[in-house]
Amino acid sequence: MEHTRGISASSEENCGQEQPIPAPIRVSIVDDDPMICQAMALIINTSSSGRVTVISTAQNAADALKHAQKEHPDIVLMDLAMPGISGIEATAKLRSLPNPPHVLVLTSLSPSTTVEHAVEAGAEGFISKTDPPEEIVDRIIGAYSGDPQFNLVSQRQLITRLTASQPMTRRNEARTLLYSLTDRERQATLLAAEGYTNQEIAERMYVSERTVKAHLSSTCDKLCMSRVQLARLVERADLDTTQTEPGID
Repeated sequence: MEHTRGISASSEENCGQEQPIPAPIRVSIVDDDPMICQAMALIINTSSSGRVTVISTAQNAADALKHAQKEHPDIVLMDLAMPGISGIEATAKLRSLPNPPHVLVLTSLSPSTTVEHAVEAGAEGFISKTDPPEEIVDRIIGAYSGDPQFNLVSQRQLITRLTASQPMTRRNEARTLLYSLTDRERQATLLAAEGYTNQEIAERMYVSERTVKAHLSSTCDKLCMSRVQLARLVERADLDTTQTEPGID
């Protein structure tokens, strides 16, 4: 049986009664340029068909935090380039409040590090000051619904940053494993990775070949790796193998 949207089959007697209108999404705008605040408020209030309303504006992060604590907006549009407390720091403070607002970064510039740092602070997306009015409204509504709001540029920059950070993370993980070894185990491992034989390593470390074998065997057991895997670990760690100074065992 087909139903009319918004009216159930069992409530035809209520036809003629007005249906409740959802409360508009309440937005606070933060930008050190009052003209930007006024322009964004005008765009949102006139383009959202009553779905979104701007309840306050602020020209600095301190005032923005006061507004948020007093007015409890659903969404805060946060500029990043502000004097005093930065937009990123303010975002983190807003997100730490009880029942925190969603935060969308309001910017005309989004360098790659900004995207990453804003996300780490708790921002859920970006709105460009040059976006079309309907897109700005759609992003606000989407963020209110819990959907991340990143434009294509921000998505690419975030992916690029994450991809770029992977090699550094792998390097640091490899270094952590190597530094979990004793100095002599690590020294023998680095020399072995350089292609030296056990005898050559013994000569460079001024120890017996048997001691070298013991160091390498202990290393393999600790890290659960073969000598080939150890060589790849050293390569990934990108350590300065010239620092393997000989010493007394």
